[in-house]
Amino acid sequence: MTNFLVQWGINPWGEDTPIHAHAAAARVPARVARHSLAARTFHWIMAASMLTLLGTASAPVLGFRFNWVEIHWIAGLLLTVSIVYHIIHASFWLDFWSIWLNREDAREAITRFKRALGQHAPAPRKAAKYPWDNKMYHTAIVLSALATVPTGLLMMSRVQTPFFTRNPYLFGDATWGVMYVLHGLSGIGLVGLTMAHIYFAIRPEKQWITKGMIFGDISRQDFLQHHDPQRWIVDSHEVEHG
Repeated sequence: MTNFLVQWGINPWGEDTPIHAHAAAARVPARVARHSLAARTFHWIMAASMLTLLGTASAPVLGFRFNWVEIHWIAGLLLTVSIVYHIIHASFWLDFWSIWLNREDAREAITRFKRALGQHAPAPRKAAKYPWDNKMYHTAIVLSALATVPTGLLMMSRVQTPFFTRNPYLFGDATWGVMYVLHGLSGIGLVGLTMAHIYFAIRPEKQWITKGMIFGDISRQDFLQHHDPQRWIVDSHEVEHG
């Protein structure tokens, strides 16, 4: 079946089964490049900084005593730099809009919701490079970061760093109060999003995505099972080696 576009269904035993095929899969290589080395490097640097931020923010609440503030702001700067790098990389070297929600994703979400309720709706289409739920998560993490990162950078003025002199009077008490609340709430949101991300990353049916983020590519079978070659057009000679 390597020369055919395979559509998959679920048999009575809950197993994925090919139910239809046609010749469009001839252009799909054995390994399909999904994430470049640069994109994967950003992802894992961001993941390390995020986990460090969440761990150091939770430390005093859990009763651990160490110099967590310094580790926290260093990890925050690393996260900020990685986000700036990602914005530049995505804007000039990647398809910037491919990860953002659009009208087609909204229609897809409504269709799946109707089917989940047992209502009549057309069969959901296979995804382009990024499924709609993947895009929803990306949007949520961006919104949380937009609140967490700027407030965290401004809060650095209250601690002594090599970059500037400590100035706890940069804002009034009321402004600082709002900033701390906003930083804390968005931080809690990031905790939930991170836990959800890890949970789905280790689930057996999602591990092919996780492996793609580690090794950079996915198999032809996973591509044809989860993606529509007409919505995500791949080069038959393009294989990720990074």
